[in-house]
Parts: sequence; structure tokens; C-alpha cells
Amino acid sequence: MLEKYELEAFLTLAEELHFGRTAARLHVTTARVSQTIKKLERRVGVPLFERSSRRVELSPVGRQLHEELRPAWELIGAAMERAAEAGRGITGTLTVAFVGAAAGQLVAAAAGEFSGRQPGCAVRIVEAQLGEVVPWLRDGVAELALTAFPMEAAGVVAGPVLVREARMLAVPAGHPFARRDGVSVEDLARVPVLRLPESVPESHREERTPRQTPAGRRITPGPVAATLHEALTLVGAGRGVFPVGAQTRRYYQRPDVAYVLLADAPPVEWGLMWRAGGGTARVLAFARAARDLLAARR
Repeated sequence: MLEKYELEAFLTLAEELHFGRTAARLHVTTARVSQTIKKLERRVGVPLFERSSRRVELSPVGRQLHEELRPAWELIGAAMERAAEAGRGITGTLTVAFVGAAAGQLVAAAAGEFSGRQPGCAVRIVEAQLGEVVPWLRDGVAELALTAFPMEAAGVVAGPVLVREARMLAVPAGHPFARRDGVSVEDLARVPVLRLPESVPESHREERTPRQTPAGRRITPGPVAATLHEALTLVGAGRGVFPVGAQTRRYYQRPDVAYVLLADAPPVEWGLMWRAGGGTARVLAFARAARDLLAARR
């Protein structure tokens, strides 16, 4: 039978792939993590991690063990938390992060709906940038985040899609594209497209600012923009274009930027995310409140 600290050490190292960061997350020494993993490997009989002087990776057996253990561990943690909350009621403070003005407005409305249902639980609302969503959820800075999908990364899970909106292209106001009713995704090969920083999960970077068009034409990478305000400033300065959701036209009107429909692009999807294993009663209650709120508006 595995001990709780052994499971935590293995699963955390499988996410971090770094002994120092694993030790910091677990508030133990690096030596303790190393000893625990070696003990597990002796019990299994084969290495669970492949180590070199520069990197740590899961071995094939370790990868299989991680895939089988992680869902069960998340279910146990969530079940225990829900049981505790059922006993004491949904109380405390729920911290919800949002990315962008439209998401902030939706979170505020959902918080009002949630508070009416759960008056014993306060809601704290904080703004995050795209690159902060995953680390904030992993580290407990926020329990929930409303953000654009996809945001695939170890240690976090996504709820259902709450909102879909047309995909637009932010272009300089004087650009020839600005005079069109719409452009094609293939047109992205004709202009530099701003990039997102590496702090944003690769799944989101590839979906929002791809390296090539569906037909395989290369897209020229433009400068990196860490925030939406920074991206729109670079667009207005003629440094490139940037795909955005349709709500950007309403919340980020600028005289130097025009928004043109990406006519053949899929919609931008938004939803709530939380830490893997963090689907507590209050997290799920907030997600239901947000879903019900939007359903009533349709």
C-alpha cells in the first residue's frame, strides 16, 4: 500500500519534472523527494523516472503509473473536500480569476448568482493575464479561472464551454484588411502575426497564433505580446496582426486598431478551469451558477 506522501511525491514530480520545484511545492527537502522516489522504484522494480544532469523525464512504466494514479488521486481529493464542505456548508472565500474585460463582467455576474445561492461563501475576484492562469491555479492563488480555451497543461482541468464567440483579426486601422468585411485564415500568411509568450500553454499559443495556415502556408511570426493591451498597441503601431474574440471590439475600442471577421475560423471558446483534484463543492457550485446564469440569458 502506498503512503500519502509517496503518492504526492510521485505525482508532483511527474508534473514538475524537477526535484527542486517538487520539493518546494511539497515543503520538504530535495533529498526527501529523491529518497521517496528511490523507495518507490525499489518497490516497483524498475525506474519510474529517467534522470540526466539536465532533465528528468517519466520512464514508460512511470508514465503508465501516472496515467492510472492521477485520476484516482483527483477523485479521492475532491471527494474528501466535498464531504468536508457538506458537513460544514459551503463557506470561506472562493477566489476566481478572469482574463479580459468581458470575462471579468461575466465572473462578476456569476459571483452575484453564486452569492445568492451560497450566502456563507464570499467571492474574491482577481484579474489574471493568460500566462498566469495555470500557475495561479496550481499554486492556489485562485481556485477558479474564466479564460479562453484551450489551456491544456498538467495539473489543471477545464470545465464545459460556457461561451462561444466569432473570431476576429485585430489589424492596424490603415491596413488594407481593415477595408474588408472579412478575411480568411489563409490571409494570415500575408502578414506578421503577433506571438504569445511561452508562459502561455502551447495548446493556446498554437490555437490562437498558429505557425502555418490550414493549407500549410507559413505564417511570419511577429513580436511577442504578454498582454492584450500590449498586443493591441503593437497592432496599432503596425507591427503585426492578432486574432481575438468578437467581444474585443466592444471592450477594447481604439482609433488605431480595426477588427475584421476571420470568416472561416472556428469560434473562440471560453470556460472555467480549476486545479486538478480541486473540484470542490464550492468550485462546482460556482460553475453551476455561471452555467445557469448564461442559460437564463439565452
